[in-house]
Amino acid sequence: MAETNAPQGYYFSEKHEWVKIEGNSATIGISDFAQLALGDIVYIDVPKVGKSVKQFESFGTIESVKAAEDLYSPITGEVSEVNPALESDPASINANPFEVWFIRVTGISDSELSKLMDASKYKEYVATLD
Repeated sequence: MAETNAPQGYYFSEKHEWVKIEGNSATIGISDFAQLALGDIVYIDVPKVGKSVKQFESFGTIESVKAAEDLYSPITGEVSEVNPALESDPASINANPFEVWFIRVTGISDSELSKLMDASKYKEYVATLD
């Protein structure tokens, strides 16, 4: 299997969501591995601003031409922003999975990052998958 793209500065869950921390805000999306596995993404359902998300719990769904899957939050917090581009162009995730994000959350706890993988650990993890 080809090496997966996993940039430094991102943290990853075993469900292939990523989180990037900037100050007291966390941006959440899916990995390159996940978008490749899903294929062409056609719809995304995420919570509205003000909703709470909990680490490793479902916060929405993503649908592709192949499947519909739950999205799991890599970190706990309150949704502060939803990416408006997803409604009109969900397939943009396929082109730029680390630039196109789903939600931003605030009220995060850095202690939860220890339960996630950094880029190198995530690459090792993906290499073990079939």
